[in-house]
Amino acid sequence: MSDERLSARITLAALEPSYLPALALWAERLGLVVDPEAEFALQLGAAGLQFVELGPQAPGAVRVDFVEGAVAHRRLFGGGSGQMIAKAVGVQPGVRPQVLDATAGLGRDAFVLASLGCNMTLIERQPLIAALLEDGLARARGDREVGPIVAQMRLLQGNAIELMAVWSGEPPQVIYLDPMFPHRDKTALVKKEMRLFRPLAGADQDAPALLAAALALASHRVVVKRPRKAPCIEGPKPSYALEGKSSRYDIYPKKALKG
Repeated sequence: MSDERLSARITLAALEPSYLPALALWAERLGLVVDPEAEFALQLGAAGLQFVELGPQAPGAVRVDFVEGAVAHRRLFGGGSGQMIAKAVGVQPGVRPQVLDATAGLGRDAFVLASLGCNMTLIERQPLIAALLEDGLARARGDREVGPIVAQMRLLQGNAIELMAVWSGEPPQVIYLDPMFPHRDKTALVKKEMRLFRPLAGADQDAPALLAAALALASHRVVVKRPRKAPCIEGPKPSYALEGKSSRYDIYPKKALKG
């Protein structure tokens, strides 16, 4: 389902009547129709576009919010350029690489790097997840503090392997990959999102091809985020890794990053 029209298991709902016209545009773009028997719903309201599982035991809705909540807290208190992801992609004094996040998801890691001064291109292949991300970026552009950060984030929707194969213009210095994996960290937020999105996106069975495409395109390095105890992606072995409590970053250097 990742690269196809979404199935009728997802219905639509405007949380207020005034949002019906905008929701109709999303429905047309995503190929969605109202389905009273659907398991999931794409909703539009004052807080933006959100995706929710229906039913009595369902977790809360998921939406992209770069202005408030966990993402904002990480921007303000997450450790800046001392964060492991910053070190992994090569952020250092005088160096802010151009980064392609080829598995953007909800854009959190890309936003962290953009907040540190990296110019970011994001690719998300699952159309509904890309829609949530597009909506979150659009709402954040009007914020005085966050607007300049998201201005450094360009979103592409499509298959990253295919898009990297036909890349035109300057290649990204660093390509960042975070393929979906069965065993992710156990925070409540991640568990909720995995429950919602795994039926849509599944596990990344094409991770080896994704790594190969990234290695062919990146000019300076490829970085792969993995659960700490997960095996490396099949293919060339990383030169080294940065390891944290729950995650690690496998580094595939090609050329030194310089200011």
